[in-house]
Amino acid sequence: MAQGTVKLENEAAQSTNALGPLVGVAREDFVSAVALLLRETASDPNRLMKHARTWGEDMVKIMTGKSELKPDPKDKRFMDPAWQYNPFLRAGAQYYLAVQKGMRNWLEDLELDELERNRANFIANIILDGIAPTNTLAGNPMAQKQIINSGGLSLIKGLQNAYNDIVHNKGMVSQVDKRPFKLGENIATSKGNVVHRTEMYELIHYAPTTDEVYEIPQLTIPPQINKMYINDLSPEKSIIKWQVDNGLQTFVISWRNPSKEQGHWDMADYIASCEEALAVVSEISGSKKVNVSAGCSGGQTASVLASKLAATNNPVLGTLTLMVCVLHPKQTDIEAGSLVSENGMALARQRAAKAGIIKADDLARGFAWLRPNDLIWNYVINNYLLGMDPPAFDVLFWNADATNLSASLMGDFLTLYETLAFTKQGEVEMADHKVDLSKVTSDLFILGGVTDHITPWKATYRSTQLFGSKHVTYVLSQSGHMQAILNPPGNPKAKYYVQKKKGKLPETADEWLQGTEEVKGSWWPFWMEWIQARSGGKVPAPAEVGSKAHPPLESAPGLYVVEEV
Repeated sequence: MAQGTVKLENEAAQSTNALGPLVGVAREDFVSAVALLLRETASDPNRLMKHARTWGEDMVKIMTGKSELKPDPKDKRFMDPAWQYNPFLRAGAQYYLAVQKGMRNWLEDLELDELERNRANFIANIILDGIAPTNTLAGNPMAQKQIINSGGLSLIKGLQNAYNDIVHNKGMVSQVDKRPFKLGENIATSKGNVVHRTEMYELIHYAPTTDEVYEIPQLTIPPQINKMYINDLSPEKSIIKWQVDNGLQTFVISWRNPSKEQGHWDMADYIASCEEALAVVSEISGSKKVNVSAGCSGGQTASVLASKLAATNNPVLGTLTLMVCVLHPKQTDIEAGSLVSENGMALARQRAAKAGIIKADDLARGFAWLRPNDLIWNYVINNYLLGMDPPAFDVLFWNADATNLSASLMGDFLTLYETLAFTKQGEVEMADHKVDLSKVTSDLFILGGVTDHITPWKATYRSTQLFGSKHVTYVLSQSGHMQAILNPPGNPKAKYYVQKKKGKLPETADEWLQGTEEVKGSWWPFWMEWIQARSGGKVPAPAEVGSKAHPPLESAPGLYVVEEV
């Protein structure tokens, strides 16, 4: 069972919520994708008959014991030996595989363009994942054995888990056991204090752990749909601890979870808050420059901020670090992106505006159904059929602690996506200026993840071509979305790729990859060396956090991360 828990943790860690164009997917987009399949099916009855005949032949082979259909050895749903040796289960698996084979062959035969084919494949995979026999007690030998081995207790525990999810988790299957975690006690434990608070955010200053610190401080801008303590999950994988232990003056913004009354908060408001936070960090540290780092949608926010600072000739920005962030999206980057349509985004905007916010639960539910095998059926099997508790995993605890998204901000993110604002130079109005990254000349560090299916690395690489920066470094981590960031030293499997020769990066990701070298270990030390070289000289560490103008308030991680809406 421990192996199964590790599997759940690893897969879910790569499937954390991420804000992107998918917030603009409306249910009508799903309906239209299904309608397309039905229309194509009806357009050619002969094609339908051909595939029905092939499927019928597979059925006959299964019934007569002559079928050679076997699950993919990598498909962990069918790893139990019973699928191979029990004739009834083997036949059940083969029926499912025949349907899977038939549907995929049929889709390949349809006359679809690339976008339509992506939509069709995406919808088909959701259907196929849902009808897998392993999702039922009758079709899951592991669950049946668990009932016998536990004397029926697993069945009772599974029913209890299902009841608790219906009553306490709004009908969604739980992905994490939250009970072992408590903020400030065993998660988010780095020492520091809130030093500035507004209605929209708290600014946290973390206590130095070295005798000397670098002159230029570091400010992290987190995504707006997740809480900031992803940067400080545990001492072993805390980015914050890594920064203070290496002499960086570390500040982090903690966004407030907006309620319906704050649904008017838009990108201009968030950028104004970032500008204010930069001024506070500058005052506390005494530095005219502040280095900024951000990930995912926080990276999009930081990029708008960098553009605004350049447009207003504000010289406060030092370096800019962007992690797993896409600024130049394409609809074919991820399969689910094919569902996004202009009409769907318009409907999503209207519904969000009416509600004021997109609730965190709705965001999580929608995202889960975009990856049902990883985020739903795995947990149905673990929690309900096997009667196991979901894993107590810190990344999943953080991921389940999502926040609402204001309707106005969602609209601005969709505008960035629709207009490709970051690829234009002064054409798109956002946050009281015309977005133009070519005017941003700060040194740039960009991170992607090899197996990131949320922000694919080749999409993150396109950002290297958008800025006016003369010094751009791109690093590719051998990990997925969140694990690309949370990749501390000590992992024996860790490695990353960097360009062999110094100089301007090539235009395309494929060209860049040809000129890279593989480096064993975490990319954190590489980034630390990069940022320290751009953080000025060393000065004595301050005796306490904050300043006279901004004295320390509540202890980190502050009030906003625990505030309930």
